[in-house]
Amino acid sequence: MARDVSDTTPVTSRDELVAWFEAGSKPPEHFAIGTEHEKIPFYRAGHSAVAYSGEPGEGRCGIRALLDGMRADLGWAAICDGPNIIGLYQEKGGAAISLEPGGQFELSGAPLATIHETEAELDAHLESIKSVTAGCGIGFLTLGMNPKHRLAEIPIMPKQRYAIMANYMPKVGGHGLDMMFRTATVQANLDFSSEADMVKKLRVSLALQPVATALFANSPFTDGKLNGFLSARSEVWRDTDPARTGMLPFAFEPGMGFERYVDYALDVPMYFLKRGATYIDVAGASFRDLLDGGLKAAPGERATLSDWANHLSTIFPEVRLKRYLEMRGADAGPRPMLTALPALFGGLLYDPAALDSALELIKPWSAEDRERLRADAPRFALKAQIAGRPLREVAKDVLALARAGLARRRRLDSRGRDETHFLDPLDAIAAGRTEAERLIEAFQLRWAASVEPTFEHCVY
Repeated sequence: MARDVSDTTPVTSRDELVAWFEAGSKPPEHFAIGTEHEKIPFYRAGHSAVAYSGEPGEGRCGIRALLDGMRADLGWAAICDGPNIIGLYQEKGGAAISLEPGGQFELSGAPLATIHETEAELDAHLESIKSVTAGCGIGFLTLGMNPKHRLAEIPIMPKQRYAIMANYMPKVGGHGLDMMFRTATVQANLDFSSEADMVKKLRVSLALQPVATALFANSPFTDGKLNGFLSARSEVWRDTDPARTGMLPFAFEPGMGFERYVDYALDVPMYFLKRGATYIDVAGASFRDLLDGGLKAAPGERATLSDWANHLSTIFPEVRLKRYLEMRGADAGPRPMLTALPALFGGLLYDPAALDSALELIKPWSAEDRERLRADAPRFALKAQIAGRPLREVAKDVLALARAGLARRRRLDSRGRDETHFLDPLDAIAAGRTEAERLIEAFQLRWAASVEPTFEHCVY
């Protein structure tokens, strides 16, 4: 998330929180697609991690200099945390650049009508980065997890919320710090037209996130060696914080709707309150207490809409509900994979026939089936199974539905092409090997069991 929300409108009841979600509904003709992706930075000389202030003694600029350079190049507004620039914001289009805790550089794309526009946005972003980093010696990995650097080697970015999270994470899970500092993802954000439409899309996308995990598996290295997974990033999330992660089994139960999600979110422990430019550490506290004005960690404070929006940004299920739906199951990957994810879920969720067919596909799966697949996909990817079927075959079925949905959308570019070609990389993977399996082969057969070549071959 690029910047925390600042809306001081008071919130006094659960009903107002439900209404906040309902206000996100849009007519289908206004549906948009937003794409976010993170990139792990490194110094091309020596492959060390990039600090915020750089390494002045070595003549190396850092993340701050990179943001300053992109600010000048793009003309975007600065996002600051105290004296530190920690992101950029496109005031008219709605795109943003932000920093994840370990310096992962994130583009939060604008809500756009087509994936052709997403491609153009992405190309412009990567060109801007290339221009600004030309004299900095900084590169960015196309991997879903840092292949080399240990936690102690990765500098924390100067954002108050990250200091609060870093202190809290080890209390609730074994890999929260790995998630914060060493992983990178690509996400797609899609709209809904009503509560019923949201529920249908949430169920389909939740059930199919392990399919995305398998198709996008691209994180087989940690600490300079094989980690035993094809998507270690996805596995890390399974031991981050059970109160705020997972497959949301309640979403498949009768009565699911905005109210049910509000009740879930109210029970997820808070991280912080933002008052002005200050973040107040309330980690572990209840939003219900804030709603009632009885939060012990912040006496006298009452809930606002910004508190609610910021709290929702600290909940991390495989699909997250805000005023849109966030697909969160995929590793970051090479350039074509960054447009493949919005193509996959845009084709499935924005075409009524594809959505109905996907719902029929997942309908026989039990909660146990879905949880088992969530556990198996990080290790086995397309070799996992679901309800007795090879996941590879399920993935091919899903891709066929998405392709048909994109064809029916018929959103054409200037050359007359629809959006179906953005799925080509996923079709190739479904018929062959994941990016992770290709990397493992290179590691074992050509790279002499070293991850150093990733800093040459796995870069944007």
